Amino acid sequence: MARYIDASCKLCRRERQKLFLKGTKCYTEKCPIEKRSYPPGQHGQNRRQKISEYGVQLREKQKVKRSYGLLERQFRNYFERALRQTGRTGETLVKILERRLDNVVYRLGLAPSRKAARQLVLHRHFTVNNEIVDIPSYLLGAGDVIQVRDKSKKLDLIHSSMKRMKDTTMLPWLSLDKASLTGTFLQVPERADVPLNANEQLIVELYSK
Repeated sequence: MARYIDASCKLCRRERQKLFLKGTKCYTEKCPIEKRSYPPGQHGQNRRQKISEYGVQLREKQKVKRSYGLLERQFRNYFERALRQTGRTGETLVKILERRLDNVVYRLGLAPSRKAARQLVLHRHFTVNNEIVDIPSYLLGAGDVIQVRDKSKKLDLIHSSMKRMKDTTMLPWLSLDKASLTGTFLQVPERADVPLNANEQLIVELYSK
């Protein structure tokens, strides 16, 4: 399967904001966007041209797609799925993306980034409702319980990530029992509660052309 193998920090610099792709590094002064908030490349710092309407829409789509670690075909499939459902397409798209297992593992604080969460899921470190799930794109439903497997509860990656999590930062549609490393997906979140700095309506406009 195709995957992005270039420097993750270049993606943040291209979107001119932190996408939190590198886990711990994103919270330190070592994050490249702290010192170089301009796009990567030879002419990134001197780029002055005005961005077209299409360019603005494209950047918004790229920002969301890269935040969740998706390739173009995957992202387009999620959009088409959202389009078939009732309600505002952009908001529905974000709700679907938030239901992905790798995203929920990251939101619970069991992994420092979505990329790390994806690896942990692929390596069968989690169960959903007491069944091993190794598909990062698995969509969770209300009441689903995610648990770290017994053999994986001593992983340094999980514990180092948990240290940064505070009870006050837990999102309202999730709950976490730190003692048993068990999280619950309480409900599908409302768009207003999702900490995603993006205008999803621009994505709808882009794909509607």
